[in-house]
Amino acid sequence: MKDTLPDRLSVNPKSPYHDADVLARGIGIRFNGVEKTNVEEYCVSEGWVRVPAGKARDRHGDPMTIRLKGEVVPYFLEAQEAP
Repeated sequence: MKDTLPDRLSVNPKSPYHDADVLARGIGIRFNGVEKTNVEEYCVSEGWVRVPAGKARDRHGDPMTIRLKGEVVPYFLEAQEAP
């Protein structure tokens, strides 16, 4: 398995940018220097993330999202080592 993250990644299995193998390793997103835990999709080269807009849902039951622009830094979450 490679250690580089894709430029664009989505958690929605219907998306062409969905990669279950990469998501299974655990991904963290730092957006404008702040840790985000609710990111639905990101693109590093274009500098944006999609996050849910409250509890609203579309007609397919997926969360309504808004796109926020800024610096996107994805990283793999490291497994916690036992002391």
